Amino acid sequence: MNKNLIALAVAAATFSGAASAATVYSDDTSSLAIGGRVEARALSSENGKQELATSFNNQAAYEKALVGQHTSNDVTDISRVRVNIDAKTQIADGVQGIGYFEREFKSDNANDENRYIYAGVNSDKYGQIVYGKADGSLGMITDFTDIMAYAGSVVGGSKLAVSDRTSNNLAYSGTFNNLTFKANYVFDGASYDAQTGQKTNANGFSTAAKYAVGDTGLALGVGYAQQKAQKEFNNIPFSNSASAADKAKNATTSQASKQTFVVASYTVGDLYFGGLYKYGHHDANNLVNGDLTDSQGYEFAAAYTMGKAVFTTTYGFMKDERNTSGAYDELANAVSVDGTYYFNSNFRTYASYTYNMLDKNKVGKVAASDQVVLGARYDF
Repeated sequence: MNKNLIALAVAAATFSGAASAATVYSDDTSSLAIGGRVEARALSSENGKQELATSFNNQAAYEKALVGQHTSNDVTDISRVRVNIDAKTQIADGVQGIGYFEREFKSDNANDENRYIYAGVNSDKYGQIVYGKADGSLGMITDFTDIMAYAGSVVGGSKLAVSDRTSNNLAYSGTFNNLTFKANYVFDGASYDAQTGQKTNANGFSTAAKYAVGDTGLALGVGYAQQKAQKEFNNIPFSNSASAADKAKNATTSQASKQTFVVASYTVGDLYFGGLYKYGHHDANNLVNGDLTDSQGYEFAAAYTMGKAVFTTTYGFMKDERNTSGAYDELANAVSVDGTYYFNSNFRTYASYTYNMLDKNKVGKVAASDQVVLGARYDF
């Protein structure tokens, strides 16, 4: 997720220079820079005191256990470190060969990951094309409302895997005056389910365009993604005595998934406003029964810069679209507020609060938990 939209504005307005990667090697044609961040984060939220049972006879039994799960409000260390290497070399007039790598280390060491591994060619005139683990196209669109110091975009965060940061990805991006265009294709990989022999990779494409309307402060964007092998899943471990209907829900079923996003933003002085609308076909999972469903959602964001401080807020709502009678289950319903103070272009602190309005009597206390986060971040 891109958290730099407001941060860059503050750095540019307040300081003479922004934090950037340190160039460790440079000559007439090539350069190598190392950068990253160290971010300490404490999260207060509801956590289950005990894991749910490993087997249920039916759907109703699982839902009862989910709602009745005993929880406690705990503080969890979710600190992280990111280190990146950015390499460039001139291969022709106005054309560079590029390579980028970023690794994230978590405080618990359990979810360390390579966030980016890609290489390709960049043209000053025609744009950039890369292959590897790289961004899809819709991140540029969801960044319109993904502006918080901690809390992410609850609607934008539901974008399909092929449109997000992913591997086996051939991606193009180019900026032409006020228009930025992106397109990417994720190839059908070579990972197979050991039992069924079916491929487990998600493959497909996404594309997006963003246009800044002159100097008016208005920006508009639209994006589309389509993905094969979106898996219908059910997180309920059914026992041998479960009904055939309930067990059938746990089967892995390939579905074609599609998403469309439309966004707009307006900046005036120290104020920023952003809005997002999303419609998806076979792109989301019900929070209670795991069924694959259509979805619809919207999100609003606002930010105010006051000196070295930035105050941001977002509201996001998303529902499933299974029932043609108008009934629906909520997939997301939350408002977040946070404040960030920039001591300089390298160091900031922030506090964030998310008020979760999902019904705990449907999705359980953990999924409906509020969140409080305190953080400090050093960029290098």
